[in-house]
Amino acid sequence: MVHFISKTNCGNSPKMKFLESFKKAYANGNTEWLLSAVDNNIIWHIIGKYKIEGEQAFQEYLEKINFEKIKVLEIDQILSHGKEGALNGTIIMQDDSKLHFADFYIFQNTKGTLIKKITTYIL
Repeated sequence: MVHFISKTNCGNSPKMKFLESFKKAYANGNTEWLLSAVDNNIIWHIIGKYKIEGEQAFQEYLEKINFEKIKVLEIDQILSHGKEGALNGTIIMQDDSKLHFADFYIFQNTKGTLIKKITTYIL
């Protein structure tokens, strides 16, 4: 299980809590939960690397990731407004290397129950 650290309080915002849960599910390799949280026409653009389009491609990409290499997920900030949300933080791998990320989300609606687009920057 991935160690989780959050530097933000999203208790009063269901969309912020949803984004936190989405990233936790990602770090823990919970593909089933991730698939339930995205629109069938999901677009995930990992800047400089991949553009994944559609639920099938999203699932295939998730199946290729070695989630066991993730040791720590640290979330620094989570923001949401209307149909949009964002979070940033650091993923620490088992070999102690670090990936700094920023994810930007567009929801299907203002309720924030399904994600239709993700843009990810990774350093």
